Amino acid sequence: MKLSGILAVLLLVYTERSGFGMCHPKPACRYPPSQWCRSLEIAIECRVEKQCMEVNATRPNQAVPVVSVTLYYESLCPDCREFITQQLFPTWTMLQDIMAVTLVPYGNAKVHQSFLSNSPFTCQHGEPECRGNMIEACILHLTERTLAFHIIYCMESSADVLSAEKRTAYSVTEEFDSCVKGDLGYQLMRANALMTRALNPAHTHVPWITFNGEYTEENEDKAMSSLFQLVCHLYKVSRCICELSALIQTQNSSV
Repeated sequence: MKLSGILAVLLLVYTERSGFGMCHPKPACRYPPSQWCRSLEIAIECRVEKQCMEVNATRPNQAVPVVSVTLYYESLCPDCREFITQQLFPTWTMLQDIMAVTLVPYGNAKVHQSFLSNSPFTCQHGEPECRGNMIEACILHLTERTLAFHIIYCMESSADVLSAEKRTAYSVTEEFDSCVKGDLGYQLMRANALMTRALNPAHTHVPWITFNGEYTEENEDKAMSSLFQLVCHLYKVSRCICELSALIQTQNSSV
């Protein structure tokens, strides 16, 4: 179901249930708004079957794009860790239907011109950060995205980032160990270095946050304190669908 079509469903539901355009109706089912019209069974459970049929009869020509959030960061950077744990992960948990997150662990690291040293990278917070960056790059490459985000959140919210990784079951797999200790990990870090170097404007600090591929100081400042509100503002359909999605996600997580 296209998200622009979901707006029509929501507007009809709001009108029928409340009599006016309120943004905080009580969630009627256990599915997020993006899935309401996915099947007849879900539509019936969410009591929107009539609206879904009407929307499907007049399919929109274009889907409304989600908000793309890309974070360029370092695994041991205090400000990066605070943003991930206090803003990015909580907001993504509530709004994952309308936001796409990309994590690029590299930040202010430097690539050595010569690869004769033990590590081809130098990191702002030392060798432990280089290892943390590579660990998280391997997690993102080898793991399903939702699980990867949860593992990285667990690491970044712990007192010791590297020790937290060792407590995850994923860290003992042969594939993961091979990535961190072998050439694949270095290839992933070089790719992250190229992505970071390609930023325009060039990054001057971390965390460096872009929205829909663009950087503005104003958006980054807002994201550091109120990412949820910013994503809802940037979403091109309606703040109501944004807030309702969060309400349903919150209700599901509390069950």
